[in-house]
Amino acid sequence: MARGRDAGERTVATNRRARFDYEIQERLEGGVVLTGSEVKSLRQGRASLSESFARIEEGEAWLENMHIPPYEQGQKRGYDPRRRRKLLLHRDEIDRLVGKTAQRGLTLVPIRVYFSHGLAKVELGLGRGKRAFEKRQTQLEREHRREMERATSRRR
Repeated sequence: MARGRDAGERTVATNRRARFDYEIQERLEGGVVLTGSEVKSLRQGRASLSESFARIEEGEAWLENMHIPPYEQGQKRGYDPRRRRKLLLHRDEIDRLVGKTAQRGLTLVPIRVYFSHGLAKVELGLGRGKRAFEKRQTQLEREHRREMERATSRRR
């Protein structure tokens, strides 16, 4: 079983660019306020986290720009697939995140959306943006690791 994932979890969408663009220092889990048709669309596995981000405004956490397409059998009139969605976090988590994002220049990045025991959750990462040379370094390290794995598998 994968690290940190229970049998009751089912991943809907992941933000693969988050690990490439940001150095994730801390992870936390939060709930999302959704409408019924959004939940049904998520259960079908239809969501995109590309270009999405989280922000804290006036003591509340918000998930911005996450795309959830309309549910096929649902009401489509007046539906905004990229609306702001409120994140459900504990007050002490929000207060701590306000201090960290303001003080050190860290960013809240949604990493994945998943269902945990029937409830929609978002895994947020507190990360620092990587510079271009750091991204290249990460890519080179990944390629070296793959080459080493290939060489060791050939020997076996």
